[in-house]
Amino acid sequence: MSAFTQQVKGNWNELKGKFKQQYADLTDDDLLYEEGKEDELLGKLQKKLGKTREEVESEVDRWTR
Repeated sequence: MSAFTQQVKGNWNELKGKFKQQYADLTDDDLLYEEGKEDELLGKLQKKLGKTREEVESEVDRWTR
């Protein structure tokens, strides 16, 4: 299990709020989390934010410390 998956599973409601604060154009559909589909969520965030996988994972890592 990747670090991103562990962080998302344990803290998704908190992370979702931080994404919404940081990126106002994200919708609830963009931030829909389904267990087992973390890679899909990561892909959606990458596309919507125009960031690399590493950049999105780094942001999540910073927010969960």
